[in-house]
Amino acid sequence: MSAPIQHSITTRGLNLWYARFQALINVSLDIKAGLITSLIGPSGCGKTTLLRCFNRVNERYGYVITTGEITILGKNIYDADVSLVELRKTVGMVFQRPNPLPISVYENVVFGLRIHTEKRKLKRSLLDEAVEMALTEVGLWEDFKSRLDVKATSLQLEQQQKLCIARLLPLKPRIILMDEPCSALDVEGTKAIEDLMFSLKGRYTFLVVTHNMAQARRASDECIFMLLGEVIEHGRTEELFLTPKHPKTAEYIEGRYG
Repeated sequence: MSAPIQHSITTRGLNLWYARFQALINVSLDIKAGLITSLIGPSGCGKTTLLRCFNRVNERYGYVITTGEITILGKNIYDADVSLVELRKTVGMVFQRPNPLPISVYENVVFGLRIHTEKRKLKRSLLDEAVEMALTEVGLWEDFKSRLDVKATSLQLEQQQKLCIARLLPLKPRIILMDEPCSALDVEGTKAIEDLMFSLKGRYTFLVVTHNMAQARRASDECIFMLLGEVIEHGRTEELFLTPKHPKTAEYIEGRYG
């Protein structure tokens, strides 16, 4: 039996340029499997750029150049035999504002399955099971099991964001990237998404960009502080906030800049 993977994501000497501007500088990280890791730092420090490296979304822009190595679940994602479709099924992404499709709750959840599964294999029983399992995992099943045909864009923002997470789950991701997932939500909605992340961690690895220091402190196991494209410090969240090793980390956490 092979040993379990300790790190879901590993980078070594990762650099990224937008044309002539270098947005990431020699980033080397080990992101532990099954934990919630927050990316913090001032605006423009490279958090979202780094996040989008892990499903190779940055490459949609023709002026992006990337060097270095990124390993996801033990596989270099730049290897010639890597399928971008399979990578993005394994590494799901949730964005700042909920972006459910303007179709029913049911069809939102099965959207990925319909795209990635041969039509002859898409039995109604398979789809029904996927919907129930995904909505149960995100805590929406009891609310919507009798009204799965309701239009997803009519849901409350918190429910929409949960649905966006549920939409990933039938594709069996191992890693979920979240780019400020609570920025459009109120206090109650934020707590609901944080509670959901805690309930799902272990089964999934979460990497979360946030500007909210309180959120990073209460809702992550580990924290990465970035500044001007570089990783300044990475450690257990409690240690990074209470006993930061780098003076720049202390200055940021104490609100002296950013």
